[in-house]
Amino acid sequence: MTDVTDHAAGDTHRYNDVPQLPEGDDARDTVESYDTEDGVVFYDADNPLAWLKATNAVSLGDVL
Repeated sequence: MTDVTDHAAGDTHRYNDVPQLPEGDDARDTVESYDTEDGVVFYDADNPLAWLKATNAVSLGDVL
């Protein structure tokens, strides 16, 4: 279970049931991508039908 702070809703802490990677696994190992007219699509190569949800966007160059 992941501890999440939601400032927009005024909740100081709430919990969700987002699955977490086991220790030692690197999520980047299974990420694939392809280009579209609107940008780049990233997906999990082990589970290509999985959906990703984000509350904000970051530049990959800033985090890699």
